[in-house]
Amino acid sequence: MGAERLSDMSEIVYSDSDLFRTFRDLLAAALSGKCNMYDELIGKMHQHEGRLSPDEVALIVGLSGAVSCIDEVHHQSLLNCIFRMSTWNYEPEVMDALVEFLISLMFVSNFMPPAHFLKKLEDPHRRDSALARKDQIAHYVENVFRLESGAIGHLVGRESLVAMIMDRLIDLDVEIRWEDILQEDCNKGVFSIELDDMEEAFDDDDAWRPSTRKSLGKNAIAEKLDSLMVLTFEHLKSCADSGRLSEVFDALLQSFEKTVLTAYKSKFAQFVIFYACSLDPENYGVRFAALLTDIFLNQSSLPQTRMSAVAYLASYLSRGKFLPTSLVFSTLQRLECWCLEYCEVCNGDVNPVAHKVFYSGCQAIMYTFCFRMRSLMDAPRLNDEHLLKAIESILKHPLSPLRVCLPSIVNEFLRQAKAAHLFTISNTFIFDEHLESELSIAFGGPDRLDMFFPFDPCLLRQSDRYIRPNYVFWSMVRITYDDEDGSTSDEDAEVLVEQNGDYIADGAAAMSLEENDFEIDEFNYSLDKMSITPKNTLRSRFEGQVLPRMQMPSRIRPSTSPESL
Repeated sequence: MGAERLSDMSEIVYSDSDLFRTFRDLLAAALSGKCNMYDELIGKMHQHEGRLSPDEVALIVGLSGAVSCIDEVHHQSLLNCIFRMSTWNYEPEVMDALVEFLISLMFVSNFMPPAHFLKKLEDPHRRDSALARKDQIAHYVENVFRLESGAIGHLVGRESLVAMIMDRLIDLDVEIRWEDILQEDCNKGVFSIELDDMEEAFDDDDAWRPSTRKSLGKNAIAEKLDSLMVLTFEHLKSCADSGRLSEVFDALLQSFEKTVLTAYKSKFAQFVIFYACSLDPENYGVRFAALLTDIFLNQSSLPQTRMSAVAYLASYLSRGKFLPTSLVFSTLQRLECWCLEYCEVCNGDVNPVAHKVFYSGCQAIMYTFCFRMRSLMDAPRLNDEHLLKAIESILKHPLSPLRVCLPSIVNEFLRQAKAAHLFTISNTFIFDEHLESELSIAFGGPDRLDMFFPFDPCLLRQSDRYIRPNYVFWSMVRITYDDEDGSTSDEDAEVLVEQNGDYIADGAAAMSLEENDFEIDEFNYSLDKMSITPKNTLRSRFEGQVLPRMQMPSRIRPSTSPESL
């Protein structure tokens, strides 16, 4: 950043959040000794009275959003320079920017308890000494929420206050690396096995985290993020109890679209809006699903934004216990209509990069069906023949979504579809293992957005307690097949290959369990423990042969779910 110049910013159009983030980076760089842009900023502040250009006014506006990063010692020269500026000597827009900066600076300084007061709180004999152990940022967040709840919240703007909190959560979220969470040698799939004692482990603070994941307990950033999210959950709950959740939710939805949705693989911050939706599913749960669907269907949105939106949508529809089946059905209809129209227009060859938005939509449909197929089949008025025919047409299209989408999702979807007799011509599809291919790897580009499931179970200890009551774990899903038989016979091992435009079964292409070095006894034992479906119930319902247990793919992203054991 030291090689950049402040004057270069005039050539770029910045949003408010980008501008604030730029100035936070600038101030942080000055603390580390990289002062080029900082010195240039001070020079800009020494312009003659009344002659600040619009770009220079934007500098003051940017500083207003970064006041929490100003250090009164290290940035004293900047503060002195601004304090010497008289509002009466400048144009109205400059006056407004200066007043906004001073108000923001006053808010930040008054949100923090005085240093002498914090020292008193460190006295072990004080009843409220626990407050002294909280991080300063927690005090800041608490006071922002108090401001939002009061009369001044309307005056200042609830949208900006909520955005401040969400920006802080995202800043902490992105600092937690996936390497800090996942085991390097974990080969579990998206729908990995969950043991019965996992529920008990979550009730035991000492054994809370599954062994398939690295512990976040010693991660200071994760602990800080966890504490801030708990404060946010409590504030949302108090808003719901007082009947003013609508005021906060509108601001939260805007902040999600601008900040969370565009953040690269956010891990935990998105659960704030998940929890808010659970407080009023009929209103806010429906609105959030509609927003994500509209973003995906909007062709003017960036492809990465559309892919991220549909990934959020699929994960949300699958994991939200509070969402009605009718909402899931209507949303799937909208996705399938778009995918079907896309198929009618595009008849080219398989191209994971060129058609990545289409494949994202197909994967979202299959992923949602993996969690919701049984409930959709159990609702007679929702068991729409036209819907099923649309799915069949999409999956049979020459674009071959079954070959491109994540194999674990394709396998689980087809397995449940076969057991439920979802399609009229079952021989059309592969009912065996899809191994990860170059096509599925290419899907989503080098960033592998195809492996992003935003609402995988929350790994933050305290935050999970707010999410869990309204959350669907994979072990809770009523699957359509019976786990009574855990073997895979040669007759059932079929692979679909394309020959002269038709799809035919090729048993020689199948992979056996032994070839993937699965421990069959342990696999079947875990499988029996996972099932919560009464035995033989689906045989009478669907009057079809129960599909034997199939192996899970071995080369996919390790699951970030508690059910990964």
